[in-house]
Amino acid sequence: MTSARSPQDITHHRADVNGTSLHYVSAGAGGSPILLVHGFPESWWAFHKLIPRLAATHRVFAVDLRGFGDSGTGPGAYDSATSAADLHHLIAHLDVGPVHLTGQDISGATVFRLATTHPEQVRSLTAIEMGLPGFGLEALADVTHGGAWHIGVLAAPDAPELLLTGREKEFLGRYAFPSMTAVPQAITDTDIEEFARGYARSDGWRGAAGLYRSMLREGPEIRGLAESPGLHQPVLAVGAGGGPFTRDTMSQAASTEISDVQLAGVGHYVALEAPEKLAAAILSFVDGVDKESSVTLAE
Repeated sequence: MTSARSPQDITHHRADVNGTSLHYVSAGAGGSPILLVHGFPESWWAFHKLIPRLAATHRVFAVDLRGFGDSGTGPGAYDSATSAADLHHLIAHLDVGPVHLTGQDISGATVFRLATTHPEQVRSLTAIEMGLPGFGLEALADVTHGGAWHIGVLAAPDAPELLLTGREKEFLGRYAFPSMTAVPQAITDTDIEEFARGYARSDGWRGAAGLYRSMLREGPEIRGLAESPGLHQPVLAVGAGGGPFTRDTMSQAASTEISDVQLAGVGHYVALEAPEKLAAAILSFVDGVDKESSVTLAE
């Protein structure tokens, strides 16, 4: 199902939910469940170094969002609301909720929607290098103030297919990853080939294009969800190349005090660049949440 060689003990699965076919991987046999949700220009493979470190003590799942990796690319909506509904159905399909939900980058609105609209399925939220529409993320599309040009390309109708088809490896290997990576050799040729493979499929840009298009219009709705019903679960903000951006975003969007970890010397792609540090931060956080939940239940 995937052309890259998966780490030992990671298994591949499919779930037909919400009108699409989601590819996901799993590892670990015990402990509370962790669901990992990638950003752009990624797939579940973004976490292949992280998963074994988490799976030693937790059940771990990593999904390809619809339109990414090996998940479906058929007709339909590809916005964050649809992706959040996909995750809601996936968790029900797996019968593992509530999960420790982890999202990064452009999956921010997707995981935020899930956590606010289905709080019974989300035990905690870890935000990695993540922004939110309505809380400043849209500014990253403003090239006149240092924004990224690729956001406009992905959001424009038919532009990704016109400009990037057949150039997936060049786009990822010469621009997307090098421009936001700080740890030398952290992203390998194998990584680039695996990510590019997903985008090179027929309609392989649908997932990315859909999330970026929705990002540019959904700010008021995300702010509304932050106000009611609100985000009440424990939150960990992990910042690296983006500095305090994730912390500042989640401090505004969450209804509770957040935990914060800043990783110096690490670029935007934290799970690939610093898997040991990221695993330590996530495990410290989720194990603390589990311990607190156990104490509350005992009382």
